[in-house]
Amino acid sequence: MRTWFITGASRGLGRAFANAALDRGERVVAAARTIATADFDEKHADRLLTLALDVTDRAAVIAAVEAATEHFGQLDIVVNNAGTLSMGMIEEFTEAEARAQFEVNLFGALWVSQAVLPHLRAQRSGHIVQVSSIAALGGFPSTGLYSASKFALEGMSEALAMEAAAFDITVSIVQPGGYWTDLYTSVRATTPMDAYAPLRAELERQWAEGSIDSEPRLAAEALLKLVDSDDPPLRLLLGSMVYDLAFDIARRRMDTWASWEQVSRAAEHAVTAPGSGQ
Repeated sequence: MRTWFITGASRGLGRAFANAALDRGERVVAAARTIATADFDEKHADRLLTLALDVTDRAAVIAAVEAATEHFGQLDIVVNNAGTLSMGMIEEFTEAEARAQFEVNLFGALWVSQAVLPHLRAQRSGHIVQVSSIAALGGFPSTGLYSASKFALEGMSEALAMEAAAFDITVSIVQPGGYWTDLYTSVRATTPMDAYAPLRAELERQWAEGSIDSEPRLAAEALLKLVDSDDPPLRLLLGSMVYDLAFDIARRRMDTWASWEQVSRAAEHAVTAPGSGQ
């Protein structure tokens, strides 16, 4: 019986992850800003610990992890799922709005990762799952700061994966596509500037054409396969749309790099260190 620690567990993907783990008989620490045991099936009560947690509060994160390990004795799977979405053109963001986007999506995951690592290192096992986004594949109009926060999360997580491997700890980055969650209903928006009205109208026209999102249950099923694997990947794409987009973006980048190869290679020529006297 493994113990899960899941942030953002009161809704959307986080709640689906928690329910999937509970349904298979495992123990779950479900953390969120507002959460209660009543949010879950009462038959799981003996294997469930709910914790009110603001992941942007580093001290509170450390205390929550300590409470979780004291309650269940260990942690096995840590899912950094808490996240927010701020929409707006880059020029429209205030400093406070930009920093708020990073506080949850990057620093929240960082604080949780730091808090659980001593426990996972001591037991020389564990799996940290960072829930990223399709937005980490590239920047898109009106979600630039959201993409930036997810790019930063993935850069941090790649380094963490190499550092944690020395202690037999696995790190995986999950990149979901569209799911029916309330992420978009709780979106934060910048104050729109008139200059971007035409672009915003075009984006709204594209969105009006619609995309068919999936049930969070399918993402939870994929997550179970990931954490059950004897050889889990560093990255896992969730959904056909995000899968195809990832390959398309990678191919376009490779084509661009190849077309500028001569310029790239000409920008490097080894010389002795300045002032070395050689």
